[in-house]
Amino acid sequence: MVQVMEYALLGAFIFYLFATIAFVTAVTGKASRVGKEAHTRTWGNWGIILTIIGVALHLVFIVTRVLLGGHFTSNMFEFTAFLCFTIVAVFIVLFFLYRSVTLGAFAMPIAMLMVAYAAVFPKDVEPLIPALQSNWLHIHVTTVAVGQGALAVGFVAALIYLIRWVGMNRKSKTAIWLEVIMVTILMVAGFVITTFLFSATDYEATIQHSVEGQPLVQEYDLPPIAGPHNGKVVQMDSFLGMNNPLFEAPSWMKGEEAAKKFNSVLWSVLSGLVLYAVLRLLFRKRVYELLYPLVRNLDLEKVDEISYRAIAIGFPIFTLGGLVFAMIWAHEAWGRFWGWDPKETWALITWLYYSGYLHLRLSRGWIGLKSSWLAVGGFAVIMFNLIAINLVFAGLHSYA
Repeated sequence: MVQVMEYALLGAFIFYLFATIAFVTAVTGKASRVGKEAHTRTWGNWGIILTIIGVALHLVFIVTRVLLGGHFTSNMFEFTAFLCFTIVAVFIVLFFLYRSVTLGAFAMPIAMLMVAYAAVFPKDVEPLIPALQSNWLHIHVTTVAVGQGALAVGFVAALIYLIRWVGMNRKSKTAIWLEVIMVTILMVAGFVITTFLFSATDYEATIQHSVEGQPLVQEYDLPPIAGPHNGKVVQMDSFLGMNNPLFEAPSWMKGEEAAKKFNSVLWSVLSGLVLYAVLRLLFRKRVYELLYPLVRNLDLEKVDEISYRAIAIGFPIFTLGGLVFAMIWAHEAWGRFWGWDPKETWALITWLYYSGYLHLRLSRGWIGLKSSWLAVGGFAVIMFNLIAINLVFAGLHSYA
């Protein structure tokens, strides 16, 4: 059954890749015989068929995971993989509402990136710790993921809007900030690529250290740029002549794996910058300029509507999962509804941010460009919660 689970997720990734190719072909391909409209419709249909097959395989993965361990959202691997599933599911719904093949050309690569990002985390099926042994955990995390999946699709549509708008106004100051967003996405991609490359070479490093007087041994899968406080190298494969960590992780970072998590963040930044530099050298264009041909002929009002519709769907679901159900579970697990844990605090920040988005859009008329920037900023808040809060800040949710 373990092999079924692994092959199902791999199959989902492959079909998401094929769907991406189909959607991109629908947008960019030339069809002199059948006409552009028929060409777009044909390849768009292939794209959504491949997407549905992929999400069905993804569902097989989830069901198999539940049968093996009784849970599917208790750690970073499970949650990120399920978040990808919700992104694709929401996209499918919106595709049948708007028939936007361009949305598929951007949403499916994001889904692929999320699956790949999930794959870098430990995949072993382990029993839940006592605090997680509650049905409220599944209710809370599932609704959070569904809400964030819809908000992520809102981000994708907003990003498309910005690429289209900035592509027509390249001298605008917003072009710089759009490129910053592209670099941030490349950082996630760079981290995934780097992790798989070092995994393929069987890189290993072991550093001994202590936390609150307790001796510990930390194993690294990536060369330790940052090592633990007062750590001692037990074994470390050489990389570019580096046989010791370059410096220690900040002392304010707590937890057994604080230095390892901080090291992952550093590799994300460095690999993303290198990947961005390579793309600039190869194509002599900014990243958003490479993507502009995909969105050149889009109706901006329609794209803006898709973004708003997705966020309008995701916000109430996230409210239930991230606040209401979360507080019920927190009371059952820890005996209090709220404790200002980093994860709880950032969930509140996320809710307040999207509340502001809806208020400004509905009451102040912030539509189009302003609304799109807010939607992109909201997804940045979500990703900070998913990556930085989980990997950098210690708290009651550190088991994630």
